[in-house]
Amino acid sequence: EQALAAGALGELITGQVEALRELGPVRHVKPHGALYNLAARDRAAAEVIAAAVYECDRALILFGLAGSELVAAGRARGLRVASEVFADRTYQADGSLTPRTRADALIADENVAVAQVLRMVREGVVRATDGTEVQIVADTVCLHGDGAHAVEFARRLNAELRAAGILIQTFGS
Repeated sequence: EQALAAGALGELITGQVEALRELGPVRHVKPHGALYNLAARDRAAAEVIAAAVYECDRALILFGLAGSELVAAGRARGLRVASEVFADRTYQADGSLTPRTRADALIADENVAVAQVLRMVREGVVRATDGTEVQIVADTVCLHGDGAHAVEFARRLNAELRAAGILIQTFGS
């Protein structure tokens, strides 16, 4: 991770939102990668991001890791927030994602990933790598599109969620 001054981070967010708006409508903002992880745990960074999104457009929806500092900062700022969960990632007892440096960070077995999503959505619980049952809010599910079977997995997860009677719709609609 690279340290950014608060002003630079805010300008980064507003600049990217403005650039995207030149291409089309923007409905939500979701930091990516290292910035997503930083905003999940670092209150100051989360507050800067939430403030920048708010200044861009109060109607934007801020996506962040369920239970994270980013979700809390967005709510405190008065933004609509989407608590995001991950289909193919494991969790720690504090609700954070398992670092990718660990061998158990990713879920390769689709059956396990589907079961995890269904449990998070229906019961609001995810089992951490140490066996702890963690309360979690699942407004939206992140699917990584760069896997070899990403499209097939997305179709399967969609079918499994619908079969379980879970409504799938665009967040905020």
